[in-house]
Amino acid sequence: MNIGEAAKATGVSAKMIRHYESVGLFPEAARSEGGYRLYGDKEVSTLRFIRQSRDLGFSLEQIRELLGLWWDRKRPSRQVKALAQAHLAELDAKLAELQAMKSTLQHLVHCCHGDDRPDCPIIDSLAGHQA
Repeated sequence: MNIGEAAKATGVSAKMIRHYESVGLFPEAARSEGGYRLYGDKEVSTLRFIRQSRDLGFSLEQIRELLGLWWDRKRPSRQVKALAQAHLAELDAKLAELQAMKSTLQHLVHCCHGDDRPDCPIIDSLAGHQA
C-alpha cells in the first residue's frame, strides 16, 4: 500500500509517517519504481503500535525503547513494566501540576467581580501582585 493508504489504515497522518522516518523511529519504506513509498503488514503494525503509544502519551524516545522491546521476543516483561511505570509517574506529576493550576485559576476567577470596575485579581496575579 502507499503512504495514503497506510495513513488511513493506521490513523497516523502521512506527514507524521514521514516525520517518524526522518527521526529514525520508523524505518524508511521501500520504494516503487516510481519512487512512491510502499508499506506492508509489518509496517502497518508498527505504525499502529506507534499511534497507540502516542495516544498514551509516550515520548518518541520512550516509543523507540518500547519498539525495541516489542521486537525482542526474548525480553523480560519487567523492562516493559518499568518503562510504563516511569511514564505513569510522569503523568501523575503532570496531573498534580494541572490540578494546582486549576485550583489557582478557580480561586482567581472566584475573586474577580467580573463587572465594570477595572480592578481584577486575575490581572493583578498575572502581573505578580497577590490576589
